[in-house]
Amino acid sequence: MDDNVRPIGINTWVWASPLTDADLPPLLARIADLGFDGVELPLENAGDLTAGAVRDALAATGLSATVVGAMAPGRDLVGASPADIRRTQRYLLACIDLAQAIGARSVCGPFYSATGRVWRMGDDERAAAYAELRENLAPLADRAVAAGVVLGIEPLNRYETSLMNTVDQALEALGPLLGSGVGLALDSYHLGIEERSSAGAIRAAGPHLVHLQVCGNDRGAPGGDQTDWPSLFAALDDVGYGGPVNIESFTAHNASIAVAASIWRPLAASQDRLAEDGLAFLRRMGAGQHRHPADSTLQDVSSEF
Repeated sequence: MDDNVRPIGINTWVWASPLTDADLPPLLARIADLGFDGVELPLENAGDLTAGAVRDALAATGLSATVVGAMAPGRDLVGASPADIRRTQRYLLACIDLAQAIGARSVCGPFYSATGRVWRMGDDERAAAYAELRENLAPLADRAVAAGVVLGIEPLNRYETSLMNTVDQALEALGPLLGSGVGLALDSYHLGIEERSSAGAIRAAGPHLVHLQVCGNDRGAPGGDQTDWPSLFAALDDVGYGGPVNIESFTAHNASIAVAASIWRPLAASQDRLAEDGLAFLRRMGAGQHRHPADSTLQDVSSEF
């Protein structure tokens, strides 16, 4: 793909959970037919997807891929038993191995504690938790470097974690690991809740930004919502981000994912419509166009919105 084009992709959670080998051919064909460049592949459990089946589906559709993980209950790298930490590390190693085998450049998710796990922390407790996180992430970072993969660690909103809500906290927590197999994965939904400025948070992440997920502020399709999209995409250009811009939303028709993501109502007339509307908006916004900071040759389309 041209260096000046960011792939626009979508997470398969828009339609289904969990994703398995049997789902891949029809679902990835649908995503390609809709016009996307890439796909986010959630590996909810080791063994749900096999490298051969994924490679075949990607080859048949021409889609690029990112692997994302799911921090289900019991998956923790901080404040947990040694057995739970080792089990979580094994799961994340499986995600890294899949990414390497299919040629994905990153594995992204909130890789610190189970989603929905919250607890109060004083300053000393937080510092200790961050130190423990670095210790338990370090071997995974080493494996990622060896595999040619980057772990994109995602801050979540206050209702889903109390450990890492903002970019500033992520930079503090990850510190010396950044740039050595570890970067930041940001999500416009969480940025819209926790950051004073989504664009400012992207600029703070700077060269450590390895992945971006987008959706409307209601977790539906991006576009026509309260998000300041022109500023957000200008910030991506300012930091020279050329990675994927992927829609992450969810279906209300799958009981486990609806509860996990608090999706209590449909977010569009259909899941295909959510994908179509989101992609059309991102194309109109030029989200796939990567303007280098010194390059003013690309048309500024933000005035249309």
